[in-house]
Amino acid sequence: MDLQTILFMFFGGLGIFLFGIKYMGDGLQKVAGEGLRDVLDKFTTNPVMGVFAGLFVTVLLQTSTGTTVLTIGLVNAGFMTLKQAIGVIMGANIGTTVTAFIIGIKISAYALPIIAVGAALIFFIKAKKVNNYGQVVFGFGALFYGLELMGNGLKPLRELEAFAELTVSMSENPLLGVLIGTIFTVAVQSSSASIGLLQQLYEQGAMGLDAALPVLFGDNIGTTITAILAAIGASVAAKRAALTHVIFNLIGTIIVLIIYPFFFQFISFLAVELGLNRPMTIAFAHGIFNVSNTMIQLPFVAILAIIVTKLVPGEEYSIEYKAKHLDPRFIGSSPAIALGQAKQEVLRMAEFSERGLYEVSQYLENGQKRHAEMSIQFEEAINNLDRKITDYLIQISSRSLSAHDSKLHSMLMDTVRDIERIGDHIENIVELKDYQKVNKVHISDKALEDLREMSELTLETLREAIQSLELIDGDLARSVLEKEEKIDKMERKLRKQHIQRVNDGKCSGAAGIVFVDIVSNLERIGDHSVNIAEAVIGEEH
Repeated sequence: MDLQTILFMFFGGLGIFLFGIKYMGDGLQKVAGEGLRDVLDKFTTNPVMGVFAGLFVTVLLQTSTGTTVLTIGLVNAGFMTLKQAIGVIMGANIGTTVTAFIIGIKISAYALPIIAVGAALIFFIKAKKVNNYGQVVFGFGALFYGLELMGNGLKPLRELEAFAELTVSMSENPLLGVLIGTIFTVAVQSSSASIGLLQQLYEQGAMGLDAALPVLFGDNIGTTITAILAAIGASVAAKRAALTHVIFNLIGTIIVLIIYPFFFQFISFLAVELGLNRPMTIAFAHGIFNVSNTMIQLPFVAILAIIVTKLVPGEEYSIEYKAKHLDPRFIGSSPAIALGQAKQEVLRMAEFSERGLYEVSQYLENGQKRHAEMSIQFEEAINNLDRKITDYLIQISSRSLSAHDSKLHSMLMDTVRDIERIGDHIENIVELKDYQKVNKVHISDKALEDLREMSELTLETLREAIQSLELIDGDLARSVLEKEEKIDKMERKLRKQHIQRVNDGKCSGAAGIVFVDIVSNLERIGDHSVNIAEAVIGEEH
């Protein structure tokens, strides 16, 4: 076999293997529905539950990196605390071993028929659910077919003297093996792929178990790089979660290297006693390493959290997405109190809209990414509370309400809808600013000054609307109506001025579109502020 064929088979096989894992994971996620985020959100009340949640989600996603990145996103958004995240990351490390066990089941001979079945389910049956299962089956077959190609491409390595010398060096110096495993996993961005490759090398006899195990430990360290990349530019809490992943795997590797002779003997003993094939031996070593590492470090989650907090200093700021006032016990016992609780939660939701608008106005002014991220976090918090409050209010509506409470109930339902729409407009403005930055659309200083002025007026109007809601103050509500008239006049004036600037060549057409759309979204926020104020005036009377 010439060098070109070897390289083509290896890299082609690696590509098919990576595609198979990704395609199978996507299919499993579709089959499971969109509830993976909810699983992590709901079933992580303590680190032990977090381990099981992380394991479950990783088995479905077929990637510990995917679970870790999802976890970092939840921490960044304030859905999850650092301690909860640590448990999930530990569980993800166990969950990722499932892929190695799947590979250990030698069914490569049936890879092509499995791919054919998957393709048939995808292309010849119209039902979406069956298509999703077909995607899982196709990805499963592609995984094994890619492995088979990789294995055939690796066979000639046994005869290469340089490779033989490298494996001897790794046997004598486990740290070299750890380094090689880390580098390769960083390169392919998948521990499953690097461990699959390791299983093939060991099966072909290209390396012994004493050389393969250190590479396996390095694979576990290398898989943390994606989490680190995901945490760049994220919140302090998210950076801490990513660092936890690194420290967790580093500590595990250090421990196992200290007792390496014992670990090697134990895996060799298991392989003989259980009659394991070579790929399954690596799978068992991987599983035992990660389960043991989790069991050793799980009792020290709090200490691990303290360590990363010291290493990544800064104020941990997160938004409390979860509802604080919606106690379901009041719905049956006292609907009036339940309405009061709902109003408190609506005010929290309104506060999020105000803070989101402030952050987006800062983003318009200075273009700093952190303001955009905070705006989106507030928008997500608004969406979450929208669902929770609406469900709560619907439950209250089934109870007997007085005329006054019925009117308050309607006002809260309408207000929730208006605040949710304000959140959508905030998100629209972020996207418009993103578009301007990415496409290098130049907006003149005068236009930016106009946007600043309108943002301030809109923010002031929204603040007064929220205050009028809190106090049920008609005077404040009427002040909102007056300010909104100013916003409407300003919008018409700014549109005309900007069209003139475009005509004079001071601004491009693209800049004109971005500017006008931002102004339009600010004006719509003013309209929703008026809706809140008018509801207050109605409630007052």
